[in-house]
Amino acid sequence: MKAVDTNVLVYAEITSSPHHRTASAVLRSLADGRAPWAIPWPCLYEFLRVVTHPRVYHPPVPAARALEDLRAILSSPSLVLLSETSRHADMCVAVVQASGVSGNLMHPAHIAALCLEHGVSELMTGDRDFGRFAGLKVVNPFG
Repeated sequence: MKAVDTNVLVYAEITSSPHHRTASAVLRSLADGRAPWAIPWPCLYEFLRVVTHPRVYHPPVPAARALEDLRAILSSPSLVLLSETSRHADMCVAVVQASGVSGNLMHPAHIAALCLEHGVSELMTGDRDFGRFAGLKVVNPFG
């Protein structure tokens, strides 16, 4: 199963982004396909935080519009939302210890742990930090 990271969601939302077309095409392909695909729950909140933040995008996306666009993504019948299971604590420890991350890299570790916990084989992201996590194939759709 493939999963998408926050930056794919953000670039699909921000039409002025140089990655907008690619991100939109990735999301459309996954959402319209029959194969299961995934988004970790923390990525959804991070998407909302980033696109509505006035210091990140000027002008920011109005929260109502961001929520409406998020609802459209969530309507994909093949989408699987990734959240913590009873195995998550063990997965967290394993991912953090194996990668040696700390500080700000704990958030990517959380995303990686969720993906690994749910059997995600491929994470689509432009964030190179995910290369630190063994067992998770990282694909950069932006080049």
